[in-house]
Amino acid sequence: ASIDDDDYFRQCVGRVIATRGRVAGELEKLGFTVFPSSANFVFARAPGGDADNLYLELKAAGILVRYFARPRIGDCLRISIGSDDECDALIGALKAILGRE
Repeated sequence: ASIDDDDYFRQCVGRVIATRGRVAGELEKLGFTVFPSSANFVFARAPGGDADNLYLELKAAGILVRYFARPRIGDCLRISIGSDDECDALIGALKAILGRE
Protein backbone atom coordinates (compact mmCIF):
# COMPACT_ATOMS: atom_id res chain seq x y z
CA ALA A 1 0.00 0.00 0.00
CA SER A 2 2.84 2.42 0.80
CA ILE A 3 4.32 1.89 -2.66
CA ASP A 4 1.08 3.08 -4.21
CA ASP A 5 0.83 6.13 -1.92
CA ASP A 6 2.58 8.84 -3.96
CA ASP A 7 1.88 11.57 -1.40
CA TYR A 8 3.50 9.56 1.40
CA PHE A 9 6.48 8.70 -0.83
CA ARG A 10 7.04 12.34 -1.80
CA GLN A 11 6.72 13.43 1.83
CA CYS A 12 9.39 10.90 2.90
CA VAL A 13 11.72 11.86 0.06
CA GLY A 14 11.29 15.56 0.88
CA ARG A 15 12.07 14.94 4.54
CA VAL A 16 15.26 13.01 3.69
CA ILE A 17 16.39 15.72 1.25
CA ALA A 18 15.78 18.51 3.78
CA THR A 19 17.47 16.66 6.63
CA ARG A 20 20.41 15.64 4.44
CA GLY A 21 20.97 19.28 3.48
CA ARG A 22 20.78 20.42 7.10
CA VAL A 23 23.18 17.70 8.28
CA ALA A 24 25.63 18.46 5.46
CA GLY A 25 25.61 22.14 6.39
CA GLU A 26 26.19 21.41 10.07
CA LEU A 27 29.03 19.02 9.23
CA GLU A 28 30.67 21.65 7.03
CA LYS A 29 30.47 24.15 9.92
CA LEU A 30 32.36 21.59 12.03
CA GLY A 31 35.15 21.35 9.44
CA PHE A 32 34.03 18.28 7.51
CA THR A 33 34.30 18.11 3.74
CA VAL A 34 30.93 16.78 2.58
CA PHE A 35 30.74 15.11 -0.81
CA PRO A 36 27.65 15.71 -2.98
CA SER A 37 24.90 13.18 -2.31
CA SER A 38 21.52 12.28 -3.71
CA ALA A 39 21.17 9.31 -1.38
CA ASN A 40 19.85 8.77 2.13
CA PHE A 41 23.33 9.30 3.57
CA VAL A 42 26.23 11.73 3.42
CA PHE A 43 29.85 10.79 2.94
CA ALA A 44 32.17 13.24 4.65
CA ARG A 45 35.90 13.66 5.20
CA ALA A 46 36.58 14.23 8.88
CA PRO A 47 38.41 17.36 10.04
CA GLY A 48 42.11 16.53 10.16
CA GLY A 49 41.36 13.12 8.66
CA ASP A 50 40.59 11.69 12.10
CA ALA A 51 37.63 9.54 11.03
CA ASP A 52 38.67 6.42 12.93
CA ASN A 53 38.75 8.17 16.32
CA LEU A 54 35.51 10.02 15.58
CA TYR A 55 33.88 6.72 14.68
CA LEU A 56 35.01 5.15 17.97
CA GLU A 57 33.90 8.13 20.07
CA LEU A 58 30.51 8.27 18.36
CA LYS A 59 30.11 4.52 18.87
CA ALA A 60 30.92 4.91 22.59
CA ALA A 61 28.18 7.57 22.72
CA GLY A 62 25.69 5.14 21.15
CA ILE A 63 25.71 6.78 17.71
CA LEU A 64 26.52 4.46 14.85
CA VAL A 65 28.06 5.65 11.61
CA ARG A 66 30.08 3.71 9.05
CA TYR A 67 33.86 3.84 8.91
CA PHE A 68 35.90 2.05 6.27
CA ALA A 69 39.62 1.59 6.98
CA ARG A 70 40.48 1.56 3.31
CA PRO A 71 42.82 3.54 1.07
CA ARG A 72 41.36 6.85 -0.16
CA ILE A 73 38.36 6.71 2.20
CA GLY A 74 39.96 5.94 5.57
CA ASP A 75 39.54 9.58 6.58
CA CYS A 76 35.78 9.60 5.87
CA LEU A 77 32.54 8.65 7.58
CA ARG A 78 29.32 7.46 5.94
CA ILE A 79 26.44 8.95 7.88
CA SER A 80 22.90 7.71 7.30
CA ILE A 81 20.11 10.26 7.38
CA GLY A 82 17.71 9.34 10.15
CA SER A 83 15.05 11.28 11.98
CA ASP A 84 15.62 14.90 12.94
CA ASP A 85 16.15 13.83 16.56
CA GLU A 86 18.76 11.25 15.53
CA CYS A 87 20.58 13.76 13.36
CA ASP A 88 20.46 16.37 16.14
CA ALA A 89 22.03 13.80 18.50
CA LEU A 90 24.79 13.16 15.96
CA ILE A 91 25.57 16.85 15.51
CA GLY A 92 25.49 17.44 19.27
CA ALA A 93 27.86 14.54 19.89
CA LEU A 94 30.24 15.72 17.17
CA LYS A 95 30.26 19.23 18.65
CA ALA A 96 31.12 17.79 22.06
CA ILE A 97 33.82 15.48 20.67
CA LEU A 98 35.37 18.25 18.58
CA GLY A 99 35.10 20.76 21.42
CA ARG A 100 32.79 23.11 19.55
CA GLU A 101 29.80 23.30 21.89
